[in-house]
Amino acid sequence: MNFTHEKIETNSWLMLVLVLLVISVGGAVEIAPLFFQRSTTEPAPGVVPYTALQLAGRDVYLKEGCYNCHSQMIRPFRAETLRYGPFSTAGEFVYDHPFQWGSKRTGPDLARVGGRYSDDWHRIHLNNPRDVVPESNMPAYSWLAGNKLDGQALVEHMKALRTVGVPYTDEQLGSAEQEVRDKTELDALVAYLQSMGVRRPTPIASAPANQGG
Repeated sequence: MNFTHEKIETNSWLMLVLVLLVISVGGAVEIAPLFFQRSTTEPAPGVVPYTALQLAGRDVYLKEGCYNCHSQMIRPFRAETLRYGPFSTAGEFVYDHPFQWGSKRTGPDLARVGGRYSDDWHRIHLNNPRDVVPESNMPAYSWLAGNKLDGQALVEHMKALRTVGVPYTDEQLGSAEQEVRDKTELDALVAYLQSMGVRRPTPIASAPANQGG
């Protein structure tokens, strides 16, 4: 078939097929090599799977839609690294399914928030953000303190993650339910927030107190 511009531009179905073909080939060329690069498939030094409590907190983070306002991606620009710390690398997030890089920043980036504030600060912030950051427009999540974790469901989640490559051991699976027993969603979310960025070997400077969301 002789494909001329006129023939393509006047045949919507042909145009659609060719556009999809170009996008598919271009996408494959861009994405396929990433599956074979060590920097994107192997964990960075110090990165280990989330503990049971941290993983439960990550589930709460997703359930409550925290990613709608907070990214976990620090871009490789001077203004970014001065405020948030070292830029994000794929090796830090190989055990995140799905990862939470994102681009939305109604609130600050959280990729390096671990260890910047105490557990009590996070609890107060989640219960009523304006108690620690008066200008915050973040909603309160006071009900998390009353929601107990489901240890059995968490174990099933960990088993599912193991099937996609997260190296959870039988011992970790066996102790997970006990680890989260009598813990609340607030406990878990605080544990997850405190895990963000702390396993990266590069030291992280303390943040000013007014960077809370």
